[in-house]
Amino acid sequence: MPEGGPIDEEPPKFIRANPENYSTQFDKEEIRIYFDEYIKLDKPQQQIIISPPMTPKPNIMPLGTARKDIKIEIFDTLEENTTYTINFGKSIVDNNESNPFNYFKYVFSTGDYIDSLMVSGTVKDAKLKAPSQPVSVMLYEVDSTYTDSIVYKETPRYVTYSQDSTFAFSLENLKAGTYRMVGIMDKNDNYLYNPGSEKIGFIAENITIPTDSTYDITVFKEELDFKPKRPSHVKGHKILFGYEGTVDLDSLDINLLSGKPVGYEYRVVKDPAKDSLYYWYNIKPELDSLSFEVVTPKTRDTLLARLGTMDRDSLEVSAESGGINKNFKFLANTPIVAHNDEFIRVMDKDSSEVPFTTEFFPMRNEVVLKFEKAPSNNYQVSAFPGAITDLFQETNDTLVQSLRTKALEDYGKIILNIQNIRSFPVIVQLTNTKGDVIAEKYSENSGNFTFEFLNPGDFLVRVIYDTNSNMKWDTGNYLKKRKPERILYYRDTINVRSNWDQVETFSLE
Repeated sequence: MPEGGPIDEEPPKFIRANPENYSTQFDKEEIRIYFDEYIKLDKPQQQIIISPPMTPKPNIMPLGTARKDIKIEIFDTLEENTTYTINFGKSIVDNNESNPFNYFKYVFSTGDYIDSLMVSGTVKDAKLKAPSQPVSVMLYEVDSTYTDSIVYKETPRYVTYSQDSTFAFSLENLKAGTYRMVGIMDKNDNYLYNPGSEKIGFIAENITIPTDSTYDITVFKEELDFKPKRPSHVKGHKILFGYEGTVDLDSLDINLLSGKPVGYEYRVVKDPAKDSLYYWYNIKPELDSLSFEVVTPKTRDTLLARLGTMDRDSLEVSAESGGINKNFKFLANTPIVAHNDEFIRVMDKDSSEVPFTTEFFPMRNEVVLKFEKAPSNNYQVSAFPGAITDLFQETNDTLVQSLRTKALEDYGKIILNIQNIRSFPVIVQLTNTKGDVIAEKYSENSGNFTFEFLNPGDFLVRVIYDTNSNMKWDTGNYLKKRKPERILYYRDTINVRSNWDQVETFSLE
């Protein structure tokens, strides 16, 4: 049988356009761009970007079928003396092998000349080693009507995407003027900033074009103001309070405003995975609905919850055994109100009793056991009835949990020497390749850090300049022109092997 010949690896070739590319005095309602073979558009909504944006957006074909031309129908009334750019990104591919014709752009002007100025730069993610998706980089013209809130309600004058691998961007065919530059992870492709779901970055000072400067934009997720949602009765003696935004949960109170019976007690527990709080109460009020006041240092909201008839959960205690460098935890499905160390035992493999301390975290609803662990050892943690008591005065059944530590040679170690630290304090975090924090250390005067008892695998190291000394990373705020605290990543992924000390030097210059 014939083999069919070599695989086509050539991208489609541009032949001509009508009107011609880089036309001036443009006044047409339709554009045709012709190629030497059948083409299709791959992810046109994400790839094709028009600058300045047109409202309504033009109709661009083909959609779903292959053809030898691209047809663009324009419905917008175009601005006078304006240069428009339609950048196709990597969307133009041939029909058979999907070979891309990269970064083709069609440019025209409604005036006498094509604007030819440009500005370029790179984008970063404040928290991740690299942005997780392309960033839309936008220029807003600074005139008498400009305000910082323009990013929420108006489309920019010019817009482009950062490139996938280099994270570089360039805005081309610009006219001279003064602009404000903003970067947005524009998830819904509407050229507007949605702080609930999108990241933003900005250049603090105005940009005057023409310029020889290049610009670095760092995008970050803002912390929203706290806003509680309408509560719902999800189970007996348990009400769910969802919320959005950020708040110090230790400063938050949920108060029942009326119908409180004698002996009424309650507890608030945070959902470990969602922005939700569970309000538990021990005695059901004789009402069909309850009115609550949710109070924070800055807000006060009154909310109503309607009650149904549902059975409540009975106490079930579970455990997280952790590891050699992680604490043991007792967890419960109902709110813990007390724990008694006299009913808890920790034994090692020689049946010797191991001393321990406990700490209770009410909002997380967990009791943490802290005890020394040695390599190549087995531990047995026992919680006898009376160790854990919940809001309904129920106590746990006997719980026995085993924990085994590996031999010392099964673990690896990272010895890190960080040089040229600009200012202290710093937070040094060890993460997996997904960005999840595995371990962290805090330093006010030293650049030497050792991470022990690591399971073999790949790790990333990042250094946070803790500018306000609050022992955590703080994000930025667009309207307040506050940038996030700086995070620097070690350039390489560190591979940890068993029975090996990995020594690395990280310069922050």
